[in-house]
Amino acid sequence: MATVISSVPARRSVTTRRRLHLVGAAILLAGWIGAAAIYVNAGDESGDALGYEFVNGVAYPIQAYESKAYRHDLERFGGKAAIMADDFNRWFSGLWVGKHLAYTLATLASGGALLCFLAARRRPEDD
Repeated sequence: MATVISSVPARRSVTTRRRLHLVGAAILLAGWIGAAAIYVNAGDESGDALGYEFVNGVAYPIQAYESKAYRHDLERFGGKAAIMADDFNRWFSGLWVGKHLAYTLATLASGGALLCFLAARRRPEDD
């Protein structure tokens, strides 16, 4: 039986494990570059401030929803649950604005890349 030796090198197939590593790296790179761009271009978030509080020469905006009258009225009409729901809603919606959006994007990209890397680690070396 004769063995045929080809002069053309065999093409190496990319394994699923390698693809998952590449996808994870791409997610991480794109997410962090996007987060850096958003962070650099994010503007000031004190557009609807009622006033400013100065502490050690630094001005901090006072928002309408931080006033005692607003919180008192909210608790009066909806109870403690309304205050907690309002706080949660403002926190969650704040994740998608300004510099907080950059932090959120970096965290989500890191988490997505970590999932890809962990999935690649669980895959066998040869598919």
